[in-house]
Amino acid sequence: MRRRLSSPLALLLLALLAPASRAATAPGVASLELWCVAKNNADDASLQAAINWACGLGGSDCGPIQQGGPCYDPADIERSASYAFNDYYLKHGMTDDSCNFANTAALTSINPSRGNCKFPSSLSVNNGSLSGASTAVGVQPAYDNLSGCNRIAIQWYSFVTMSICSVLLQWLFSEHWR
Repeated sequence: MRRRLSSPLALLLLALLAPASRAATAPGVASLELWCVAKNNADDASLQAAINWACGLGGSDCGPIQQGGPCYDPADIERSASYAFNDYYLKHGMTDDSCNFANTAALTSINPSRGNCKFPSSLSVNNGSLSGASTAVGVQPAYDNLSGCNRIAIQWYSFVTMSICSVLLQWLFSEHWR
């Protein structure tokens, strides 16, 4: 005789499967906003050298950090470097390598924008170019937008989720469909 699956168990199973299925059905959609910013322990000389490269050969749009721009603050080299680093990061594939700058930069999920100085995030990139406000929604970054440790973390998350689902399904079948 078959027994009906109880509602709490069905909801638990659905909750565990939902993040994986949403990620699978929404390729290219990242849910985590990221910014490439200057490390707070980087020395000023290294930051200035990195700004010079990013705004020169690196091709960053540094207009906002120049005099008259909304992010101009000659007393805050960390903020200026962060803006240049972030612009470079967004324009050059959002990889671990595009947010390094001789180990003076790091990724953060804390929005560095302040006042009129707005930093575009990883969600504001559309086909390699920056766009306005983002409407992207998701549970986790898509696999094709990740590199390095982030890719390993997402693969681990998927493995753990699938393992839990497998154990739950095995238990459900053994308990409810004998």
